[in-house]
Amino acid sequence: MSDTTHDGSVALSAQPSADEGLRAAQVADKYGLTVSGARPGLTQYIRQLWGRRHFIMAFSRAKLTAQYSQAKLGQLWQVATPLLNAAVYYLIFGVILGTSRGMSQEVYIPFLVTGVFVFTFTQSSVMAGVRSISGNLGLVRALHFPRASLPISFSLQQLQQLMFSMIVLIAVAVGFGSYPSLSWLLVLPALFLQFFFNTGLALAMARLGSKTPDLAQLMPFVMRTWMYASGVMFSIPVMLADKPQWIADVLQYNPAAIYMDLVRFALIDGYGSENLPQHVWAVGLAWALFVGVAGFVYFWKAEERYGRG
Repeated sequence: MSDTTHDGSVALSAQPSADEGLRAAQVADKYGLTVSGARPGLTQYIRQLWGRRHFIMAFSRAKLTAQYSQAKLGQLWQVATPLLNAAVYYLIFGVILGTSRGMSQEVYIPFLVTGVFVFTFTQSSVMAGVRSISGNLGLVRALHFPRASLPISFSLQQLQQLMFSMIVLIAVAVGFGSYPSLSWLLVLPALFLQFFFNTGLALAMARLGSKTPDLAQLMPFVMRTWMYASGVMFSIPVMLADKPQWIADVLQYNPAAIYMDLVRFALIDGYGSENLPQHVWAVGLAWALFVGVAGFVYFWKAEERYGRG
């Protein structure tokens, strides 16, 4: 197409665009364009996570190594910290307040140490999950990867830390008369269920923490309240024997108490099934599946918004 100008020369006019009149969405469909950082489907997202499994494992190991790199005792603090907490709780609750009633010292001390170590596993996973996105914005904004990799890797880090602590826990159990038996194998499925539960909770808290950084300041108070309500330092049925039964039931069936009781039952000879709520394994499985799946889906639904301010 051409036009004659005032000086007699010929000017060529631009050809109309083939995309003229198309909406932006139609142009994108025409050329196969997609939104940068768009949320993939749930099945595709799971496949992407599986493809990043080596990164998730390496990231969790690196974080674990770096956690105490500035301390002179290094990785020993992984065991020393919960053990010192257990010693303080034993002094205050076991000796001064007498919360060990209903149990001999041979049972109460492994009972307390197990409770502290197992609850710390959940507590640390939740606290790490809250900061997993907001505390790694540089990584989130610089690289494209499924963001669930971060809270999952932090939960793996806490599981690896618990494995170090289990050496001390087993030594305490043996030192107070609980010797290895087939029941000790029950620790593995109990911790697997707890890990699944912790990961789902960490994923949910990661989404909340990504938009509300102040949540990290609130969570220590929430976790401390949860710890006191979960029977870490005392037997719930014994301490609440004079209270309405529904109160003891609510506290016993909360997930933190369930997983502590499963590990205690597996490791401690004097802590029998009479101390466990009914259907304890089914309840532990239900908590793990519900929180694990719901937390994952809840996190995935906001995938495209992480790191965008």
